Amino acid sequence: MPRFAANLSMLFTEVDFLDRFAAAAEAGFSGVEYLFPYDFPVEEIRARLDANKLEQVLFNLPAGDWAKGERGIACHPDRVEEFRAGVDKAIAYAKVLGNLQINCLAGIRPQGFDCATIEQTFVENLKFAAEKLQAAGIKLVMEAINTRDIPGFYLNNTKQALAIREKVGSANLFLQYDIYHMQIMEGDLARTVESNLAAINHVQLADNPGRNEPGTGEINYRFLFQHLDRIGYQGWVGCEYKPATTTVAGLGWLKTHNAI
Repeated sequence: MPRFAANLSMLFTEVDFLDRFAAAAEAGFSGVEYLFPYDFPVEEIRARLDANKLEQVLFNLPAGDWAKGERGIACHPDRVEEFRAGVDKAIAYAKVLGNLQINCLAGIRPQGFDCATIEQTFVENLKFAAEKLQAAGIKLVMEAINTRDIPGFYLNNTKQALAIREKVGSANLFLQYDIYHMQIMEGDLARTVESNLAAINHVQLADNPGRNEPGTGEINYRFLFQHLDRIGYQGWVGCEYKPATTTVAGLGWLKTHNAI
């Protein structure tokens, strides 16, 4: 059975962020992920990880002004220097936290630039990040996101992600496969993951519709968990869903889906 990491940006939001580490450990999780660590002193996060015997699994590169609706800047031609500075910042945090993979959010397609320029910017930024992260012993992943939840998001399906990966040409660039997003954009989940297993270094989950916990929607997670085992997936599965009620009340899916 895959290892499941609690996404602290979505789960245990009933308590302050730094208290979510203890809540995740108490609920039985052995790893955590979240959107960003940058609003907190890295030493404080490290202390929470250590105190609760948790593995730091994943976080994102800085992604612009999240509060104002920005969802990444990697495809923005006018913000390359900001992106590169963000790579250095992420590496500094990752080294202290023992974090071995970082996700790049492409961002919403910017206005005023042609398609070729946007793609070339994204490719060059990924090349830069992949090289810098590799030197630090960290893997780079990129995530395709559905355009219903985030209209205009630049990277939005597996085929496009694989084409970008080929253009980048780095052995240190992988896919983060979010089951929820890809159910909306393309379906054929099991076949897609199996066909591209070598390129996938991280998986995330939520059910559809609603983006709630497994068992609340149309996705057959019992089958998918067994499928990940069967095909030999070795990475983590991040639980990036919105609890239908409270986090703790919704954790019964771990038992009903034989996830623990």
